[in-house]
Amino acid sequence: PRCRRRRPRAREMQGPLPPYEVLPAEVSMDELPRSTTVMMEEPPRPPPPRDHLVWSLFTTLYGNFCCLGLMAFVFSVKSRDRKVLGDYSGALSYGSTAKCLNITALVINIVIVIIVITIVA
Repeated sequence: PRCRRRRPRAREMQGPLPPYEVLPAEVSMDELPRSTTVMMEEPPRPPPPRDHLVWSLFTTLYGNFCCLGLMAFVFSVKSRDRKVLGDYSGALSYGSTAKCLNITALVINIVIVIIVITIVA
């Protein structure tokens, strides 16, 4: 004779039932609501990181010393792409690099303007 494996019954697979409250005698089932609504609230998300795209665009157009503005613009676009994909740490990294490049280009352009004004005056 073959050995047959016994399948577990559905009642055995469920485990113990949760405790239930007894319905008071003065409340009838007709008075109770028929459905239950569960509201799930998500925790508030932190604001997405900044990509400094507009600042990089103006740096590229008006003060592109040693292509720093163009590099800042490239990093800003990469930051925006990462933000759209949901990779906030990558977006923060690229955005921070774009910000540093923009600040460097701005400082160099201000120094150049001061030197030109000093020489001409």
